Amino acid sequence: MSVQVSRAVPLKEQSGDARPPVNRSGFDLCTGIYSSVFQLTDHLKVPTDPDLGIASFVLSQFPHPHVAESKLALIDSATNQHLTYAQLHRSIRSLAGGLYHLGVRKGDVVFLLSPNSLLYPTICLAVFSIGAILSTANPINTSSEIAKQVLDSGAKLVISAPEELHKFERIQVPTMVTSRQSKEGNSLSIEELIECGDTHEVPEIKIKQSDTAAVLYSSGTTGTSKGVILTHSNLITTARLVRWYAEETSSVNDVFLGFIPFFHIYGLVFFGYGLSCCGITTVLMRRFDFQEMLKAIQVHKVNNIAAVPPVVLGLVKNCKSNDSLSSVRRIGSGAAPLSKELSEAFRAQFPWVELRQGYGLTESCGAATVFVSDEMAKAHPGSCGSLLPTFSAKVVDMETGLALPPYKEGELWLKGPTIMKGYLGNEEATAATLDKDGWLKTGDLGYFDEDGLLYIVDRVKELIKHNGYQVAPAELEALLLSHPNILDAAVIPVEDEESGQIPMAYVVKAVDSELTPEQVIQFVATQVAPYKKVRRVEFIDAIPKSAAGKILRKQLILQTQRPILSKL
Repeated sequence: MSVQVSRAVPLKEQSGDARPPVNRSGFDLCTGIYSSVFQLTDHLKVPTDPDLGIASFVLSQFPHPHVAESKLALIDSATNQHLTYAQLHRSIRSLAGGLYHLGVRKGDVVFLLSPNSLLYPTICLAVFSIGAILSTANPINTSSEIAKQVLDSGAKLVISAPEELHKFERIQVPTMVTSRQSKEGNSLSIEELIECGDTHEVPEIKIKQSDTAAVLYSSGTTGTSKGVILTHSNLITTARLVRWYAEETSSVNDVFLGFIPFFHIYGLVFFGYGLSCCGITTVLMRRFDFQEMLKAIQVHKVNNIAAVPPVVLGLVKNCKSNDSLSSVRRIGSGAAPLSKELSEAFRAQFPWVELRQGYGLTESCGAATVFVSDEMAKAHPGSCGSLLPTFSAKVVDMETGLALPPYKEGELWLKGPTIMKGYLGNEEATAATLDKDGWLKTGDLGYFDEDGLLYIVDRVKELIKHNGYQVAPAELEALLLSHPNILDAAVIPVEDEESGQIPMAYVVKAVDSELTPEQVIQFVATQVAPYKKVRRVEFIDAIPKSAAGKILRKQLILQTQRPILSKL
């Protein structure tokens, strides 16, 4: 699609309000492009050496050896076990040697299924360091979902937490467990491989920034799960951006709390490698638990938290004592929209804590926009912040293809050095998401204001966001249609205060069928991860569709909202 520039006047200017010049937003009227108002300083410039991998880069950013011996990198909140930066460095080198000795080579995919742990960053960086490709998954996924991802990614080795090992019983791929206590047979565990790995030499492996580093699975912008190809260059750039943000916000000496799942792009960028480039200490939680989170904050004097909107909501509703957050000075929110109302309620209850929302996608390596100034965040609740350095954006009218100025809503397009290479083995989906000039079509509807702040208004894509996870309606619809008593089905999002959205199914059941909503819910629940469960079911005579056969979801969403509105 060729993109022209709309010279339409911003909405607020049309209303008669005096507005500052449009270029305060970083908007170029001639090209229709928004550019970041921030730049990386010279010492944070992205390295131009083409022969550089993310692991070598991260290790080069570790604290000086004299400091690294005592500087804590990671602390397990449950056990209080910890790793210094020196220990982390040695573990990465040892595991890399062990993996290479076992036959893992450049370009091989290593599939990792584990909750957060002290070993997680070690495994990630060891895999990267030998030129292998990392693919991560959610531990709550079912065996069938895991099998599909292992097959699609072409994994040559599986690394699994002991409690997840049963999910690989029917998968014919070599498998290792993380813990020595739970290994089977005579195979080595990751812990043992680290202990003996330093005896194995690793020859020089030529890794280029353009090489694939990771394949992470996302529902993307067009529905079913797809493998997002991220390069070493993508990861190196995000590491630089994390460092830039830490310096801009004086966070370099902070203690971070890491309960965001490390398999998720949000968790991987921050806790898998990003914060390590800053010499920051991370207190990790194996899994999120609200009370355990409050305990970890107090015990370890946490002052910076990477969070998601449901956690922010939980703090507002369930945090009875302000002392629980006395050490905290900043909370970042991502992975799902944070409403203006929730932002204001949080700030009213915890006025000393800075709350800043950011925006990114797996396809942009988790990066796009962020708030650097707390004053700006307070003044613009509901905004996702400004474009990060190196980023450009367009807001495109989906009907005309025009690039739009501030205060005009359209589909957000992004461009920058963190944008994915494409979708693994899916040229059609790649072409639908990346244009020939490298612009990523996010599928999100939004606009920029005169200060260059982004607001996400709605999702063009039909994905459902449940507790920060993406749920593809097409996947659930295909599953529903496999039921012998279901003739047709459509899945839509329903707003939910606790989780953001829940999947609701409209179902056309077979004539004379005695199928109940509870049976439908149970049918789906036994075959998908918990976050994908259908939470509500309503029977309907026919699914509304267009002449081309496309489900008219908006009609169903409006139909769902009417009973709620009638009660107001």
